[in-house]
Amino acid sequence: MARIASPLWNSLALDRAAALPLQEQIAAYFRAAVLGGRLRAGTRVPSSRALASDHGVARITAVQAYDRLVAEGYLVARAGSGLFVADSVPEHLARPAPVPRRERAGRPPELKRPRPPAMPARPLEVLPLSAGIPALDHFPWSDLQRITARIHRERPVAALGYCDPRGEGLLRQAIADYLGAARGITCTPEQVLVVAGSQQGIDLAARVLASPGEQVWTEEPGYPAGRAALQAAGLEVVPVPVDDEGVDVAAGMRLAPRARLALVSPSHQYPLGVPLSLGRRLALLDWAVGAGAWIVEDDYDGEYRYSGRPLAPLHTLDHGNRVLYLGTFSKVLAPGLRIGYLVVPLAVMDRFVALKAASDRHAPALTQRVLARFMTEGRLAAHLRRMRVLYAARRAALLKALAAEAGGLLAPEGAAEAGLHLVTHLLVAGDDVAISRRAQDLRVHASPLSTYYAGSRRRRGFVLGFAGTPETEIRAAVRRLAAAIRAAQA
Repeated sequence: MARIASPLWNSLALDRAAALPLQEQIAAYFRAAVLGGRLRAGTRVPSSRALASDHGVARITAVQAYDRLVAEGYLVARAGSGLFVADSVPEHLARPAPVPRRERAGRPPELKRPRPPAMPARPLEVLPLSAGIPALDHFPWSDLQRITARIHRERPVAALGYCDPRGEGLLRQAIADYLGAARGITCTPEQVLVVAGSQQGIDLAARVLASPGEQVWTEEPGYPAGRAALQAAGLEVVPVPVDDEGVDVAAGMRLAPRARLALVSPSHQYPLGVPLSLGRRLALLDWAVGAGAWIVEDDYDGEYRYSGRPLAPLHTLDHGNRVLYLGTFSKVLAPGLRIGYLVVPLAVMDRFVALKAASDRHAPALTQRVLARFMTEGRLAAHLRRMRVLYAARRAALLKALAAEAGGLLAPEGAAEAGLHLVTHLLVAGDDVAISRRAQDLRVHASPLSTYYAGSRRRRGFVLGFAGTPETEIRAAVRRLAAAIRAAQA
């Protein structure tokens, strides 16, 4: 099938005062476009009549230019179809155009700001055992399709223009209602800010609540992408160790007592999975009040607990308006939606709204309306109930596969039946980053545990996601990971 015509030739500018005839100017333009790769093989060029009309030249001028290009091998004529770029340009012509001397010698201006920190590498393709991926094979397509069709039939013109940077009112109300019922958080829609996933929530908090050069606590090990967002905002990251009770608040007070901000995951620490004990929660809140600091509570997968009751968020204990609660639909539905939310104290909400509006104005309004209906019609609650059953089965399958296929190689850590991943520790010598690359070649994504640390003391192992991998594929994936570990021993 022929490619559709390209609009490239709209940039053809003819100089009628030049000594070079118009016919030659047209031919030279198309030669350069073909040799430079801007017109690819098989692309249809405009007819001589259209070219002449668009650029105000006699048709015979366009015809003669095209005849030259055909004779030189750049274009070919197809009966009844028109003229197309040849599939193969003559070999002596198919070489890169020389770069002008001044372009070779020129250098871009020096950048004054430091290079932004690198985000953790992960394949774009969803591979078995990928962490942070929910069950995309159970995405509620039908429910969302019906809701989307209804909204499109309603034609909400207001959603097509510029919208409230805080987010659509219906979605903010739905989020406030959901948090009250599911997480015990009392808040109003006026405290809810819709953001482009938890990553933007962390970025906004870093830029609003702290100034470049100030210190911020992060968990050690902790969320690498969150750490990168804080560093990109110019903050000094202070890794605070995590033990069986969660982040060690006393250690944080020794390391950076006047830190401005703390990024923590109290309900299910990422990646180790331990909950923050009540004593540590109270100590963390006392520190924040005494130091005049803020806490960003990343409750990234608080919906998923497979035995007992979900742990109450830190936000429910906060009486000093020091905690910002960060939630996301990335783990509930899909990361590609790029929708999350911050519960912000009203005293600083105007600053968050101003920065949100300055960075990207607002999240996509139509997507927000679809999500609001999905929540208010009870579809989200039903989806979560189904996913808890599914994820419990996939978690059990991963534990069984690790025992059967990787015994003596990997040891799962943490008995808490919660979340969407497991942490495993290497029982043999080896570089978990190198093993992870070997595993990816075998089509398994095992995130190396060592990359979750900011300091030099690092444990080796893997963060293995089970939520996004069908139960029938888990054992084979673990077998391939074990093969990668054994290959590293050879």
